[in-house]
Amino acid sequence: MNILVVDDEQEIADLIELYLKNENYHVFKYYTAQEALVCMEREKLDLAILDIMMPDIDGFTILQKIREAFNFPVIMLTAKEEEIDKITGFSLGADDYITKPFRPLELVARVKAQLRRFTLYNQGSKQNEAIIDFAGLIINKDTRQVLLNERPLSLTPTEFSILWYLSSNRGKVISAEELFREVWGEKYYNSNNTVMVHIRHLREKMNDSVDNPKFIKTVWGVGYTIDK
Repeated sequence: MNILVVDDEQEIADLIELYLKNENYHVFKYYTAQEALVCMEREKLDLAILDIMMPDIDGFTILQKIREAFNFPVIMLTAKEEEIDKITGFSLGADDYITKPFRPLELVARVKAQLRRFTLYNQGSKQNEAIIDFAGLIINKDTRQVLLNERPLSLTPTEFSILWYLSSNRGKVISAEELFREVWGEKYYNSNNTVMVHIRHLREKMNDSVDNPKFIKTVWGVGYTIDK
């Protein structure tokens, strides 16, 4: 699989490349955003790792460019720890976020989790198992297309996975822990508000009311549900 790595700190970029190559990934490594943007147009990519603080074009801008044309997973890499940066990244379509300094093996594990999830939700299946159709919402797992009242929704891979899982379990209350485990493939911690942020952006894209939602409803203290 092809992975794009963009970081102006050469030692970090080289380290990421080394660990990914050890896992037999094909790495396109760049120290500037401009080179990365050219690569995006030229190569078929399966995942991107983007540093936010770049000297020419910041990682958020690269992320926006990716989401204009591609739906592969994106992991944001930065030294910043402010919550607003995570929210900004998720709102622009990031799938995961890791801060420096980090353990290379943890980053590799997150890469594997994102690729595993993305591959899972792109695998072919029987037509009647691949399409969910209710209340004006049509979700196609094979093509990853989502239509709401015949209007296409542009969802990130993570947003699609969340919507598919909740829709597949309509009538059940899904805890944040279960949702995180199924979508991200990792252990959930109580302080992790990643699920909440993605749910909020899903509602925004679906024009769903927070106070009186038609689709994703919050069961306070328990989790989320979509009624049958």
